[in-house]
Amino acid sequence: MQPQAFYHVVAEDFAAVDGIIRQQLSSRVPLVEKIGDYITSAGGKRLRPLLVLLSGNALGFQSDRLRLLAAIIEFLHTSTLLHDDVVDMSGMRRGRSTANALWGNAPSVLVGDFLYARSFEMMVELGSMPVMRIISQATRVIAEGEVLQLSKVRDASTTEAVYMEVIRGKTAMLFEASTHSAATLAEAPEAQCEALRTFGDHLGVAFQLVDDLLDYKGDSETLGKNVGDDLAEGKPTLPLIYTMREGSAEQAELVRRAIQKGGIEDLERIRQAVEACGALDYTARLARDYAERATACLETLPASPYRDALVELSQFAVARTH
Repeated sequence: MQPQAFYHVVAEDFAAVDGIIRQQLSSRVPLVEKIGDYITSAGGKRLRPLLVLLSGNALGFQSDRLRLLAAIIEFLHTSTLLHDDVVDMSGMRRGRSTANALWGNAPSVLVGDFLYARSFEMMVELGSMPVMRIISQATRVIAEGEVLQLSKVRDASTTEAVYMEVIRGKTAMLFEASTHSAATLAEAPEAQCEALRTFGDHLGVAFQLVDDLLDYKGDSETLGKNVGDDLAEGKPTLPLIYTMREGSAEQAELVRRAIQKGGIEDLERIRQAVEACGALDYTARLARDYAERATACLETLPASPYRDALVELSQFAVARTH
């Protein structure tokens, strides 16, 4: 499936959002603009602003305010990427060097702060207190999710329930905020607001499950990041949690030691173990289940090319290779 298909229906909106992003990156400090431009021009999927545009349009809401909201969401997301790469000591994202690898940790954190602050200035300009409530709560939950994940690094006793709590916070929450805030800005009926909120949550969970699956199934060139990054950081993601729970004693011990130690010395053996014990199949099935549940939420929306694009996006989330 070509991802361009679901961008096409909001191509004009998307171009306008890019313009807003470039305009809002303006700063009297050259390094802020330089790093901001580098990270925002990295060629990512921009799924979260896409969700804002598709959700609003699916409700018949076409407005410059929707475009501004999409830019706000992208600024928030980008600020979290800058911070995450510092926390994770990542050297590669979207197929090229991270900002912290090029400029160092301190500038990356501070420019992340700039983007975060700018997003709230833009929210004031948007002038919707209900939207500000959704997004401000979301940013808190995202921070909590990241801290929870950090607290579980090298913790081989992490359960599937805790893992789901982590990914709901650190990833699914901004997907949910994207769709929920768009519906709220459009002043949609409560049933549609709730349907789109739940859609965003389920889609975000499916997306992160596939991300964690690809850490053992993908290749660095396609992924745009180093395979085994999660393992190197000692992050107990679902393929590893399942292997420790359902795999043989030898497989479970191999994974347990790798999580506790960190590093990728045993990456190839672990890739074989998660494949052999069915952990990758289990993760993929769960991702498909969440994507199907997301699609079911869209039944409350009127038929339109925008709703069709949201369905296609749900299918892409689990079929992708990067």
